[in-house]
Amino acid sequence: MRDQPAWQQRSDVFRAATTPGGRALNRRGFLVGTGALLGLGLAPAPARAAATPHWRPAVHFTPARNWMNDPNGLVHHDGEYHLFFQHNPESTAHANLSWGHAVSTDLVRWQELDVALRPDELGEVYSGSAVVDHHDTSGFFDGGAGLVAIYTSAGETQQQSIAHSADRGRTWTKYEGNPVIPNPGVEDFRDPKVFWHERSAQWILLLAAGDRIVFYGSPNLREWHRLSEFGAAEGAHGGVWECPDLFELPVDGDPADTRWVLIVSINPGGPAGGSATQYFLGDFDGTTFSAQGPADGVRWAERGADFYAPQSFSDVPAADGRRLWIGWLSNWDYAEQVPTDPWRGAMTVPRQVGLTATASGVLLTQQPVAELESRRAGVRRWRGVVGESAPEFTGTALDVVAEFRLGTASAFGFDVFSGGGRRTRVGYDADAGELFVDRTQSGSAPVGPTFPARHGTPLDPAGEVLRIRLLADRCCVEVFGDRGQAVLTDLVLPDAGADRLCLFSAGGQVEVISLEVHELA
Repeated sequence: MRDQPAWQQRSDVFRAATTPGGRALNRRGFLVGTGALLGLGLAPAPARAAATPHWRPAVHFTPARNWMNDPNGLVHHDGEYHLFFQHNPESTAHANLSWGHAVSTDLVRWQELDVALRPDELGEVYSGSAVVDHHDTSGFFDGGAGLVAIYTSAGETQQQSIAHSADRGRTWTKYEGNPVIPNPGVEDFRDPKVFWHERSAQWILLLAAGDRIVFYGSPNLREWHRLSEFGAAEGAHGGVWECPDLFELPVDGDPADTRWVLIVSINPGGPAGGSATQYFLGDFDGTTFSAQGPADGVRWAERGADFYAPQSFSDVPAADGRRLWIGWLSNWDYAEQVPTDPWRGAMTVPRQVGLTATASGVLLTQQPVAELESRRAGVRRWRGVVGESAPEFTGTALDVVAEFRLGTASAFGFDVFSGGGRRTRVGYDADAGELFVDRTQSGSAPVGPTFPARHGTPLDPAGEVLRIRLLADRCCVEVFGDRGQAVLTDLVLPDAGADRLCLFSAGGQVEVISLEVHELA
């Protein structure tokens, strides 16, 4: 095996499997790896964990059975949102990678369909994207419109392939000319994201290639030419770059003031350990992405442990005007040890993404989509001073919206999934100026040595009032501070029966101006 740079050695989280020739495989190992044999049923399967229905989330998408990781092919077409995802149809092991498939008309109620894409002679089906070919530039649809998926074929090398569907994504035909982008001699060469760039009148494709992003252009989705690359000297380089995305957003809704946002996931090297997602702001001219800000500056989409490989939806109707995305709710540090059964892996709720100007500069913002409110089944309200009195609430699937008036408390917030001596603490540390999630006492489930941890992210409230929105959904929390410029996502896996939510304050008092606790169903 050739010598590898340190960042690549650190990225090989699952480097136990080897080929017959002795070459080590990384966590996206080739089909001949031991894990793939398990997934295909060609080797004895590990003993299954006990079923864990108490961890099945109410509003976060999970497959009915088996393994899931990155969201793929997010696209809106003919009234439906499509969520494809990395999936092993045979077991909860990370192997036999295919594209699972679910659809929704409202982003929050999903119907799982048959597996869309399975391994073939070119290898497993790794991550990628999908677009609507409205004007049949590909020639696949007899002058009509249809869906084209762009994905990585992972066999002896990682190459880019396409498939097309004329029946709303229910069946797919792989292009006979695959691969459309052969491997140029790069070991990590994957995760194509495609979009139509109106100003240059071409399809643009982004690929993660080791520790940088490579851009390609095409008139027809079949023939690609290399345009440029970005990132060799920018951003965080503690691990392999993966799952890029690129889109333009207005700052605070002003169409005259926009930035292009380049999304790059990285594993390892995240601020909470393991995998994470960084972003760059700048300009894209149809050929080159130019970043704004210092090359060594790093912007994290969030600093929780469990937000990875987000992808935005293609072809959301222009009248909608929103940029929407979903991320994988896990971390490669322990993803294969998460003890859920008969599934393993969850998605975040869909989020609306934006940009806002702050004293620290322009920042990415995220909020749950408005459609999530349709899953609210009941509400309890309260206002008062925490430290003098506060009620307890029960529930394991809750949407909590609170406004706090900053007072003498050094820290305040919520204890969720509380009971039996366990809790997950979510709140604001006024002394440190950060939003935080503390899962060091969240439950007794054995996940991994890095799992019990406290994660924080900077948050400077605008004025004396701080707004926190908390989604607590049986196995996870998603926390959004202020305008959504501070976000944390963590798996928590509470013990069965831990179902109380309590307010807390430390070092003084804090006033709750308003509190709404909505049940989710």
